[in-house]
Amino acid sequence: MDKIRVIIWGFGAMGRGMAQMLLMKKGVEITGICDLNKDYVGQNFLDILNIKSEHPPIRVNNNIDHLLSTTVADIVLLCTDSFVKGAFDKIKKIVSYKMNCISTAEEMAYPYASEPELATQIDNLAKAFGVTVLGTGINPGFIMDLLVVALTGTMVDVEHIEAKRINSLSPFGPTVMHEQGVGITKSEYHKRIMDGTLAGHVGFNESIHMISDALGVKLTGFKQQMEPIITNIDRKSQYGEAKAGTLAGINMTGQGMHQGDVFIDMVHPQQIEPESEGILTGDYIHLKGTPNINMAITPEINGGIGTIAMCVNMIPHVINAKSGLKTMIDLPVPRAILGDMRDLIDQ
Repeated sequence: MDKIRVIIWGFGAMGRGMAQMLLMKKGVEITGICDLNKDYVGQNFLDILNIKSEHPPIRVNNNIDHLLSTTVADIVLLCTDSFVKGAFDKIKKIVSYKMNCISTAEEMAYPYASEPELATQIDNLAKAFGVTVLGTGINPGFIMDLLVVALTGTMVDVEHIEAKRINSLSPFGPTVMHEQGVGITKSEYHKRIMDGTLAGHVGFNESIHMISDALGVKLTGFKQQMEPIITNIDRKSQYGEAKAGTLAGINMTGQGMHQGDVFIDMVHPQQIEPESEGILTGDYIHLKGTPNINMAITPEINGGIGTIAMCVNMIPHVINAKSGLKTMIDLPVPRAILGDMRDLIDQ
């Protein structure tokens, strides 16, 4: 069969990383790239990546309608937005061209939690055009939800779940830096909290409901909290900078309630360059039940690489899936694809 054809919409840190990973894979090719960055438009993506490759040159296009209407592709990697409302019109456009879609928008990992009406519309549209839509990434999408669900498969009963991720924001781009308030003062933090413009980590609602729905537990409540992480020293990453006394990131906590008790606890402090102040990263899952399970991954699974890999590695599973809106609990287990990606496509 022909190579799997991929369009990348959004050529920021994640989109560029996905392009680099796709160049390493067999049986797949990039047929189009869309981005509004004036420095990228009209440029060969290989020059932007500073990579020499036999891959055909693809010039970055800033007109997505023209790109989708003139380019043949099996799937679009949508590397924009964090919220369902922001991604909805883009997904609708992709689906209308009968192309599958994988979105990095955090809320799209389990959109029924925050936007059930829009999620239903996406599902109906995807089925009408015979394609599949998935939202995924490292978190939400894997480490604090799908991995939790998989571990419970070895348990007779589950009394309490705690998922904790201490991670670095450094691999992520300007959008995430803004969402996390990196570099703002504490007074700016409180102002943005009051006017609702500081998102913090987006995904607790999605992760908690993915877990509870997978386990057949009907939650009776959900809540989350955020606290600023103030740096004592100057910190700088590729896309963010925090002077001493400003925010290096945010500590997020969340709870899923069941019959008045906390059934799911989430703890997620994330900041740029945590190691600069002696903070060790890691991923931890603690399950209380029969049997008790305690998992630790140190250091953390790299957030940037993890998100890039999750999206690329899920391409054949999305293409194979029945049409509609899917989540990670609907599809085969994600895995690294070391052979020809076409070998995983159902004929």
